[in-house]
Amino acid sequence: MTDIRRIGLRTGVTLNVAQAGDPNAPAVILLHGFPESHRTWREIAPRLQDQFHLIMPDQRGFAGSDLPQDKGEYKTDTLIDDIFALADRLGLEEFTLVGHDWGGAIAWATALRGDPRVTRLVIVNSPHPAVFQKSLIEDADQRAASQYMNAFKVPGFEKVVEKKGFDWFFDTTFARHVDVSKISPQERQQYIADWSQPGAFNAMLNWYRASRVLVPPPGATLPLPDFLLRAFPSIKIPTLVVWGMLDKALLPIQLEGLNELIDDLTVVRLPDVGHFAPWEAPDAVADALRPFLAGEAAATAAAT
Repeated sequence: MTDIRRIGLRTGVTLNVAQAGDPNAPAVILLHGFPESHRTWREIAPRLQDQFHLIMPDQRGFAGSDLPQDKGEYKTDTLIDDIFALADRLGLEEFTLVGHDWGGAIAWATALRGDPRVTRLVIVNSPHPAVFQKSLIEDADQRAASQYMNAFKVPGFEKVVEKKGFDWFFDTTFARHVDVSKISPQERQQYIADWSQPGAFNAMLNWYRASRVLVPPPGATLPLPDFLLRAFPSIKIPTLVVWGMLDKALLPIQLEGLNELIDDLTVVRLPDVGHFAPWEAPDAVADALRPFLAGEAAATAAAT
């Protein structure tokens, strides 16, 4: 990562942004999820920076970026606006959007806006909003796997974590979703340092608290929301979905029905990889991304 700096946005926040590669190369904005930072892409960047301009922000509420404390600051439209405001500050006329976990949720929502500046979409272990909500109502296993989301929404949960210690959170809640033996002692300390900043954990949890995703309690019977009963808008741009099939939080059911919601879909399944695929299996993820991103580069070159 050749450059890390804080960039103020018209949306009222300043984001900590890592950049790698040639600024004249095709632009790719990569969005991390919970409970991480731009370091989600620490193993991906060296594998792709020779061909692309990689832009990796800490999203609002995380790590080195501003940490608004009001959950109202984390509405989906606001988080999408951050992405376009960052693109404006960097002078990007078009870009590919890559997202993992919550970053993927914002990437899906951004693509659904249909803004022509977003030319391609890459999702890594992050569910399409319609597929996810439907599965939470109809699939008992996915519902059970997602109960932690309700815990994160409980007011004061951050105080529980602060009292027990961030090492406790790392070794319990976080460790349930990842093989922590794959995380170096230095990375572990970086996680804990980021989480330990005043107000940081509350800010991170606000992503869940502001979400409109409904996770019913086990055994409850609920009707499908109205938005799932209507025709859901399709994504028109080429879309690559890369999925670690051993993800304990987001089960393979999230891949079902995507072809009906995306006009141009490619799915790459990684059979022995879990939720944090970008650093669990960086070679496999980079190998999936490179030709997809290069296809856009070739198309852009042909048009100019």
